[in-house]
Amino acid sequence: MSGFGLSHLVNVKNEVVLRKLWIQDLSFDKNSSSRFVFPVKKKQRLVTLSLSQQPEAEPQSGVATSIVTKESGESSIRKEVRILGSDVGAKIDDGNSGGFFNGNSGNGKVNNGGGGGGDGGGAGGDGDGEKRDPEEEEFGPVMKFEEVMKETEARGATLPSDMLEAAKSVGIRKLLLLRYLDLQGSSWPMGFAMRSWGMLRNRMLADPSFLFKIGTEIVIDSCCATLAEVQKRGKDFWAEFELYVADLLVGVVVNIALVGMLAPYARIGQPSISKGFLGRMQNAYGSLPSSVFEAERPGCRFTVKQRIATYFYKGVLYGSVGFACGVIGQGIANLIMTAKRSMKKSEEDIPVPPLLKSAALWGVFLAVSSNTRYQIINGLEQLVEASPLAKQVPPVAMAFTVGVRFANNIYGGMQFVDWARWSGVQ
Repeated sequence: MSGFGLSHLVNVKNEVVLRKLWIQDLSFDKNSSSRFVFPVKKKQRLVTLSLSQQPEAEPQSGVATSIVTKESGESSIRKEVRILGSDVGAKIDDGNSGGFFNGNSGNGKVNNGGGGGGDGGGAGGDGDGEKRDPEEEEFGPVMKFEEVMKETEARGATLPSDMLEAAKSVGIRKLLLLRYLDLQGSSWPMGFAMRSWGMLRNRMLADPSFLFKIGTEIVIDSCCATLAEVQKRGKDFWAEFELYVADLLVGVVVNIALVGMLAPYARIGQPSISKGFLGRMQNAYGSLPSSVFEAERPGCRFTVKQRIATYFYKGVLYGSVGFACGVIGQGIANLIMTAKRSMKKSEEDIPVPPLLKSAALWGVFLAVSSNTRYQIINGLEQLVEASPLAKQVPPVAMAFTVGVRFANNIYGGMQFVDWARWSGVQ
């Protein structure tokens, strides 16, 4: 269609040239005898309006008379145009939002703020843009294999086999790749651990404050345990120093397990599909969240049943770690106590604690009490870290971690003493 899309329909013999005019409004009315009117300001710019027809169209009617009027310093030009046919209409909006064209052939919209689209014509945007993927906003776009290798080679680094396979198959998020390249380039032992220990690497990629939380837990627990040991043993503290050291080492292992087992981790690549009972169990465990309150992300969602199953699954893991550490720690302590008493006996010596009973107490305590308390702590930390204040001021989240874990250690220590007395271990 030519002109304003009204060829075959409009018969105009003349070309109207308006000099030094500014167009403010143009409207077509769908009547048998229609007008278009455009009020004009004085002396602005040159505007040419051309309404033409195709050569083969038959003339049906001419152009009506032209009327020029002047009102308060403004001139308006009115020109009547007869439009044939009753099934065609065209409108141009009132100057604020551009023009709107409508016809049977599917003309589009034309707005000042964005592209246009109609029934049959092309569609355009509305100026707002498409919604971005939340995961892309958090972790960046997915980098293809060529992009991953280019960035890796530029750093003079190499990727672990699982990350390399993920880059070939599904790609790697940009933030995760850059975070790994930064961490693997760290000084020893951090760089070496990131390159060789996938469990630590995946947790550091998902939560850069992972080591800070472990360090906080170890320092607070060690300090609280030391104060408790000094108060409990009194003047015999140095005489039983080896028992204190054994308890301290076991406590460090337990703290690492408590924090590491509930920490979120980066799921790189696609999960392997294994057959058989063990394969199905492994896939089921892999689909569980790392903690009951782990945040959901696109492509990583959890049901209520999975969260409940996580509590009991982590309880079994915690209980196993507690029992094993109890056997090792209490076994070492019992060996030292027996060796010392074989050399020098005293009436003030306390009985040697039962090994298996003490280990069972540790297992039950970690599975029930510690599991519940640390699940809640993880959920609270995630709420604080996701808050706008913590994102603007990261030390807020770190201070909260120190405070909540300190309070948890005090309460947990007091609770363990009560459980030990109830069970008859101490």
